[in-house]
Amino acid sequence: MRSERPKPLHLLCGRPMILHVLDAMAEIDVRRVVVVVGHRGEWVTKTLVQHAPPTMQIEFVEQVKRSGTGDALAVGLTGLPDDDDELEDVVVLPGDTPLLRPQTLATLVRAHRAEDAGATLLTAVVENPTGYGRVVHGKDGDVTRVVEEADATDEERLIDEVNTSIYCFRRSILAPTLRRLSPANAQGEYYLTDAVAVLHSAGYAVRSLVLPDSMEAAGVNDRAQLAVAEAELRDRINERWMRRGVTMWDPERTYVDAETQLEADVSLLPGVILRGECRIGVGSEIGPNSVLTETTVGQGAVVEASVCTRATIGDGARVGPYSVLEAGAEVAAGTVVAAHSILAGPGG
Repeated sequence: MRSERPKPLHLLCGRPMILHVLDAMAEIDVRRVVVVVGHRGEWVTKTLVQHAPPTMQIEFVEQVKRSGTGDALAVGLTGLPDDDDELEDVVVLPGDTPLLRPQTLATLVRAHRAEDAGATLLTAVVENPTGYGRVVHGKDGDVTRVVEEADATDEERLIDEVNTSIYCFRRSILAPTLRRLSPANAQGEYYLTDAVAVLHSAGYAVRSLVLPDSMEAAGVNDRAQLAVAEAELRDRINERWMRRGVTMWDPERTYVDAETQLEADVSLLPGVILRGECRIGVGSEIGPNSVLTETTVGQGAVVEASVCTRATIGDGARVGPYSVLEAGAEVAAGTVVAAHSILAGPGG
C-alpha cells in the first residue's frame, strides 16, 4: 500500500478494512476470533478494541517472524482455548478480503459440515488466474492440492479455479497438519495451501466450494484495488438503502459511508457525500453537492449544497445553499440558515 498505515486499517466506506472482514462472520456461530498481527500490530489491536462488535471475543497474537501463511495460522491457533470441542471447526480469513458476504461464509461452513470434510476451500473460477494458487482436483473430484503460481507447471497454470485463501478446517486435525508443512518452495515459506496436500495424503476429504461471484474474494494489495473494493461496497450500500425506501437521483454520484443511517423517504441528490456516523431523518432532502460528516439531520429538513461537520440540524430546518456548519453547530427546528452563511459551534 506504500503507507505507514497497516493494510487492514485502510478505510473502505469510512470503516477500516478489517472490520468489513469481521462483518462476514455475522451469520456463523463464532466462539472466539483470533487476529494475527504483524507490522504496526499495536495500531491494529487498538482499532479493533475500540470499534469491533462488543459481543465479539477477540484474542490478538503476534507473528514475530513472517514465515508464511502456514506459520501465521499456527501462531493463531495459540490464541484459541485448549478446551474446544474436537468437533468444532476453524474458519480462516485473510484480513484484506472486505467484500466477502456473511451468507457466503455461512454456506461454506454448512457445506464443510455436510461433507464431513477435513477441510473445505472457498474457490473462484476466474478468466485470468495469473498470480493465484491453482486448485488441483483428483479423479473423484476431491481437492488433492493447491499449487502456488511460482511452483506450478505450465499445465497447472492453465487451471482457472483458484484459491481465495478462505478455508474451513476441522479443529482436531489442524495443528498436526500444520506441523507437517515444509518451507521447501520458491519462497522458502510455510504455505497454508500445502495443508491441503497433507490432509489429502492422510486420507481426509478436502472439498472446494466455488464462489458464484468471484468479486467477493477480491483482495486489496494496493490503492487501485482499494478503489475497486470501495466502488463495489458503495454499490451494495446504495442498493440496500434504495430498497429500504431512500431515493437517490443518481446512485453513481452518491457516497454513503457504512456507518450512516437513513430513514424512509430521505432523498439524496447528485454529489452528496455522507461521511461517518450521519443520521438522516424521515423525509429529509440532502444535496445536491452537500458533504455531511458525522452530522444528525432531523425529519423533513433540507440541506442544499452545504458542508456540515459534526453538526445537528433540527426537524424542518433549511440550510444553504453554500453554507458551512462547523463542528458542534446546532440548527433549531424550523430554522433557516441563509445562503453563504457560516455557523460556528460552541466557542466558535
